[in-house]
Amino acid sequence: ASKSYENTQNTSDTNLNKRTKSIYTPLELQFIEMKKQYKDAVLCVECGYKYRFFGEDAEIAAKELNIYCHQDHNFMTASIPSHRLFVHVRRLVAKGYKVGVIKQMETAALKAAGENKSSLFSRKLTALYTKSTLIGEDILFKYILFHTSLDDSVDVEEVTTTDVPDNYLLCICENGENLKDRKKGDIVIGIMAIQPTTGEVIFDSFLDCASRLQLEGRVLRLQPVEIILPSSLSDQSEKLINSITSM
Repeated sequence: ASKSYENTQNTSDTNLNKRTKSIYTPLELQFIEMKKQYKDAVLCVECGYKYRFFGEDAEIAAKELNIYCHQDHNFMTASIPSHRLFVHVRRLVAKGYKVGVIKQMETAALKAAGENKSSLFSRKLTALYTKSTLIGEDILFKYILFHTSLDDSVDVEEVTTTDVPDNYLLCICENGENLKDRKKGDIVIGIMAIQPTTGEVIFDSFLDCASRLQLEGRVLRLQPVEIILPSSLSDQSEKLINSITSM
């Protein structure tokens, strides 16, 4: 089994799983580094003709996609065929997960002909999908274009995102006119809503009172699937957003 793991001679602390005292494989180390950059995303890692999930991501995939998950060396792992990637991405996004697709940046043929044929495939994040950025038509196009020759039939209902017709991404920012107004709760609020499916952009700026009636009306009218908030938000705005999103 040791020949399956390249470059395992280096047993430094960074290459060692402190819990199991087992050496991380190069692929596992690569995944660890990528996960540090995208902590809040479920990562699908291209490995040949399949995409693999590792660790907690594998457990999430097993639960939400109804696929098999098992221990492999240092991580739990699960996999899906490459041609089913976009169907499964859509399912995870519909459940509320942010999904990152990590692709191999070189083909096996090119690698075999090159000088680094024994090294690990280079990989990087090529797409990050959320409810507001998952465009059904784009995914359907890719799916049909690259896989119409496969025996696996294309189910249009399964691939398109008809369950999210208005997928607005809403960004909110605010600015107190002065200290007196800020203490009263009055504040100037700016919003921008984008719908990637149609390219529609909506923006507005308005003065709102402590009850945040103006903001509430706009959020309820747009019904965004995602909201981007500033690092610091007024108590009144935070209370309103929490109330709306909890519904």
